[in-house]
Amino acid sequence: MTTFFLTRHGETVWHAENRYAGLTDVALTPRGLEQGDQLAAWAATASLTGIWSSTLSRAELTARKAATAASLPLTTDARFRELDFGQGEGLTKAEMKERFPASLNAFQDDPVTHHLPGGEHPAHAASRFCQALDALGAASPDGRFLVVAHSTVLRLVLCTYLGIQTSNYRRVFPALKNCSLTELTMGDGQTALMTYNADATANHTP
Repeated sequence: MTTFFLTRHGETVWHAENRYAGLTDVALTPRGLEQGDQLAAWAATASLTGIWSSTLSRAELTARKAATAASLPLTTDARFRELDFGQGEGLTKAEMKERFPASLNAFQDDPVTHHLPGGEHPAHAASRFCQALDALGAASPDGRFLVVAHSTVLRLVLCTYLGIQTSNYRRVFPALKNCSLTELTMGDGQTALMTYNADATANHTP
């Protein structure tokens, strides 16, 4: 049974205004760096066998803190990156409403079928991420991996593995806190959600 601890990177400078950060490299805030330190303290005691991250700097920096604390190498994989939000990249919902109101309304009704204009199809993003996790699980059936990635793609992946219609990812998983822990176990073609949005600062028994 492979165990994956999926986490969102630390808070970024776009967080306060809730700007859509896809492939744009956005800096971490001081709070985001502190969240990374808290994740690292957990990682040091979690008996991990590997640490992976998206290639985007906000995820890589968060993961590097954990890798250092756990005395493990950090491996990056572009398949763990966030969606490209196309014309919505860097915008708030209010700004999208001004620029493309009809597309925003369609997105809010069904964010997969009517994903943001010019952006990556969410089904493709979920597929590439799951392929990477599946490969890790196949290579290390008893592994314990920390994967640092991004809010939207992680919620899509959870829906995919748990048999939930991906169009419902915003309703079923409305929020994913920065540097929280979501634990999945995978083996024999089965996936189980053990914890969701757990506080990395809480006591955790490996």
